[in-house]
Formats: sequence, structure tokens, C-alpha cells
Amino acid sequence: MPCGPFERTLAIALGANLDDPGATLAAVRPLLAAELVAWAGTSPLRAPEAGLQLHWSPLFRTAPVGGPPGQPPYLNAVLLVHHSPLPATAPAAHATWPAAEELLRRLQRLEAAFGRERSVHWGPRTLDLDLLWCGRQVCCTATLTLPHPRLRERAFVLAPLAALDPLLIPPGGAVTAAELLAAALLCGAEPPPLALAGVPGWPDTAPVAADGHTGSPKRAVHGPLAAP
Repeated sequence: MPCGPFERTLAIALGANLDDPGATLAAVRPLLAAELVAWAGTSPLRAPEAGLQLHWSPLFRTAPVGGPPGQPPYLNAVLLVHHSPLPATAPAAHATWPAAEELLRRLQRLEAAFGRERSVHWGPRTLDLDLLWCGRQVCCTATLTLPHPRLRERAFVLAPLAALDPLLIPPGGAVTAAELLAAALLCGAEPPPLALAGVPGWPDTAPVAADGHTGSPKRAVHGPLAAP
């Protein structure tokens, strides 16, 4: 699922391990899509000239990493967002995406709406939405670091990315998502994520435009994801 020039993509990791994670992630999908459309619309590059296409990975069941012991397993996924080329009339130096900090605020409001509490570092959560990268934006503040500093290390992020496109190269290097996943699993810090099929409310077999229309079908990854 090649997604075009890197500066026209962003990625968001989704996770949950409290209440009913599958229902939570299914429920947040349309809300997250709406927030992305609203946020992208704050740029002069407005739809339909800069239409968004949403690529949802399969859901993966993963073991908790860090935090207090005894947590239930997580459900994780990644949303990869791509927008169409800039119109010919756009200034050459214009930013591809609006400011990432505003998107972060929207993500945090969604987390709060689903009961997210931040009382324990890396503790269990009803919903986690992490901005992994946003085009070529780079920042390091008290609330946001881009690209995400652990993006290239975490199997629960790399497995969904590799399922979307094994040849995708995350920011920060020249190694593909599939190769990074193999290295992460080889070190043994995390068990192999388990890709789930047929989860109600979670279609993952075709890219979805922001208006809800699907693109060409894609074979989903099923079964245990082991290092190649």
C-alpha cells in the first residue's frame, strides 16, 4: 500500500486495554476521521483540493510494555493518513499539514471523551492515541515529540505499520517497517503481536477516503506475526 511522498503522510497509533477495547477502537474510528478532516481544513489546502485517504491497519493483540504488572493485553492499530498532491496554485513553500500541536489537542480530547486517565505512567488505559509523525514536522516540547521517539522500537506499532506496507520507511532512518519489526522481535523484548481478523466494526481490507468510500481491496495479515 504505497502512500506517496512522505511529506503527504501522517500516522496515528491507537491502543486500548480497559473496558471493551474492540468496541472502543471501533467507536473512535469515525470520530477520529472527523477530527482529521476538521483539522486539515484549518489549512488553506482545503478539501476537495487536498482530500484525505485513511488507511486502517488490522487490529493486533499485544502484550503490555512497561508500566505496572498485571495489565490486560492491548488491542493496537495504526491509522496512516495520506492526502492528495497540493494544487498547482499552492505556494511551493507552503506546509503540507497544519500544526501538529493542534492535532494533538484534538486527539487528547477524544481520549478524554472515552475516559482516559493519566494517573499512572504507562498504565492501563481506555484509549491511547499517539501521533507518530506528521509529514516532515519536527518538534520536541513538554507535550509532543515528533517523530515519536520510540516509533522504530515498538513491535505494537511496527506490526500494524508493516501490515499496511512492509516497505514503508518510518522517519528517522532508511530501514523498512518490516525490517524494524523483525529486529524488535529478535531482541525478545515483546512477544509477537497477534493480528486479528473479522473484528466487528473494524474493516481493514481497503483504504477509506475521508468521505467513507473505500478504495481497492487489500489482503489483511492474519495469525501470529513472527520475525521473518
